[in-house]
Amino acid sequence: MKERKSISNTIWTIVLAIAAVLWMYPIFMILMNSVKKESAISTAAAFSLPGADSFAGLANYVDAIASKGFLSSLGFSFLITVTSVLAILLFCSMCAWYITRVNSIISKMLYYMFVFSMVVPFQMVMFTLSQTADRLKLNTPYNIWIIYLGFGAGLAVFMFCGFVKSIPVEVEEAAMIDGCNPLQTFFLIDLHILKPTMISVGILEAMWVWNDYLLPTLVLDIKKYKTIPMLIQYFRGSYGKVEMGPMMACIMLTVIPIIIVYLAGQKYIIKGVAAGAVKG
Repeated sequence: MKERKSISNTIWTIVLAIAAVLWMYPIFMILMNSVKKESAISTAAAFSLPGADSFAGLANYVDAIASKGFLSSLGFSFLITVTSVLAILLFCSMCAWYITRVNSIISKMLYYMFVFSMVVPFQMVMFTLSQTADRLKLNTPYNIWIIYLGFGAGLAVFMFCGFVKSIPVEVEEAAMIDGCNPLQTFFLIDLHILKPTMISVGILEAMWVWNDYLLPTLVLDIKKYKTIPMLIQYFRGSYGKVEMGPMMACIMLTVIPIIIVYLAGQKYIIKGVAAGAVKG
C-alpha cells in the first residue's frame, strides 16, 4: 500500500513539474527577449538564449520606462487596482457579515444573487455596461472602481460568507454586552478575525484588476487614459513602429509587481479559499 502511494506521489510530482515548466515557459521567453536587440527578436533567434551579438542589457527597459505614457499608465493601473480592491474588501466583507448574521429571506436572496453573478459571462453585459458607464460618468480611472466593485463582489461575498460562519456568535455577543454597536463589533472584532480571508480576497482581486484589459478598454477613453495592459496593446515606438524589445520589457515590468504580491501572500490565499469554500 505504501509503495503504491509512493509511486502515485512520484507520478503526480512529475506531471505537475512538467505542467509548471510549460506554464512558466512563456514568461521565460518574454524575460529572455526583453534583454535582446530588436533584430534578434524578429527572427528565429527569438527562441534562443541571448548571445554576445544579440544581448541588449537593460536598454529595452530604459526605453520602455522612457516611452510616452508608461509612467502615467502605471499610475492609472495602480490607482484603479488600489481603489477597487479596497472598495471590494470593505463593502463585501460588511455585506457578507450582514448576510450571515441576519437570517431572513432578503439576506438569502442577496447571497444567491451574488453567487449567481459569478456565472454570468462578462461578454453578455459588456456593451450595456459601456453605455451605462458613459451615462453615469464612470469612465475615468477615479471612479471606475464602482464597476469593479460590482463585478468583484460575487467571489468576495462568497468567500467572506464562508469565513464569517466560522466566527463564534458568542464573541460578538460579548462585544455587544460591553457596549459595542453592530458597526463597532464588525470593525473592532470581526475585521481582525477576517484578516486571512481579507488578504486572500485582496490578492485575488488585485491580480484580476491589475491584469484586466477588456473592461478598461470598453469604459475608459483610450485617448485620455490607458492602463498598463492597454498600453502594451497599443505600444508604439518611433514613427509608429512596434518595438518588440521595449514592449517585452514593458510586459515584464507589468508582470513582476503582481508576481511579488502573489508570492508574498500565497499562503493566505490557500487559507482564505479553504475557509471560504469548506466552512461555507
